[in-house]
Amino acid sequence: MVERYGDANTVRARDVPDPRMGDDDVLVRIRAASVNPLDLKIRTGQLKVILPYRVPFVLGNDLAGEVVAVGARVTRFQVGDEVYARPDQNRIGAFAELIAMHQDDVAAKPVTLTMEEAASIPLVGLTAWQALVERANVQPGQKVLIHAGAGGVGTIAIQLAKHLGAYVATTASAAKTDLVRSLGADRVIDYRNQAFETVLHDYDVVLDTVGGDTLDRSLHVLKLGGKVISVAGPPDPAFAKELGANPVVRLAMAALSYRIRRRARRRHVTYSFLFMKASGDQLREITALLDAGTIRPVVDRVFDFEQTREALARVENGHTKAGKVVVRMQ
Repeated sequence: MVERYGDANTVRARDVPDPRMGDDDVLVRIRAASVNPLDLKIRTGQLKVILPYRVPFVLGNDLAGEVVAVGARVTRFQVGDEVYARPDQNRIGAFAELIAMHQDDVAAKPVTLTMEEAASIPLVGLTAWQALVERANVQPGQKVLIHAGAGGVGTIAIQLAKHLGAYVATTASAAKTDLVRSLGADRVIDYRNQAFETVLHDYDVVLDTVGGDTLDRSLHVLKLGGKVISVAGPPDPAFAKELGANPVVRLAMAALSYRIRRRARRRHVTYSFLFMKASGDQLREITALLDAGTIRPVVDRVFDFEQTREALARVENGHTKAGKVVVRMQ
């Protein structure tokens, strides 16, 4: 649990009551959960304007497990089903033994994956799907640049973009070139020794998972009408509207993203911020790709539940070699 916003010392193990269920909820016994950079941003309070959780709260944004109870109106699942999910942003809490979630946010676990592998997928899989399929509508023959190809989102996004028929470039360190090529990357830029914007041109889509200077430079690789979709850049007015933010917050988000939106307009391209949403329907689409072997999970390391703080630290300190860090329940 996060006892107060702050550094790693604010996270503690505690006993709490079982989650309360609604009529549309499934209660899931969690077998594995994965760590995301989002968890760290939530813990430090960076996202309090967007996600105002009241401390103390249970952290954790995706999971795999077994259904142990269902609400009166649940039709999709029954007790004993193996499932995986990214819970709705208002109902997180995957670093626990039990979680209650709306049935619409849950999907049957891919039969070809272990619980640990399945737990690594929901948040990054949905992020890749919502960026490349829902928002960019990537078509065969288009050119897509995916930043940080060896990261959690990157490893899935490369495979999804290839499935959609795109030519895929990615940025990665030299040590991770073989990995991202094995996932389907057509071109790999060693970001430590080469400026990607000097060698990549006329791309249709950039998926930015880094933000900052990388986001700024990404505008230069796009063709006219191209799109940069960022999960790490500043929130934009469209996101503020979607969030239902009050006028002050809307104005603040518009101000934060004004510079990058103006630069994009000048280059006749578009910038948009993506904050992924829970979706059982989209997870089912991803499940089909996983069970067909079209997409495979990339797991960096599995920690036991008692080592959850160490798992968080591995991601926070940048020690992840590739893919996702997973926490396994006993």
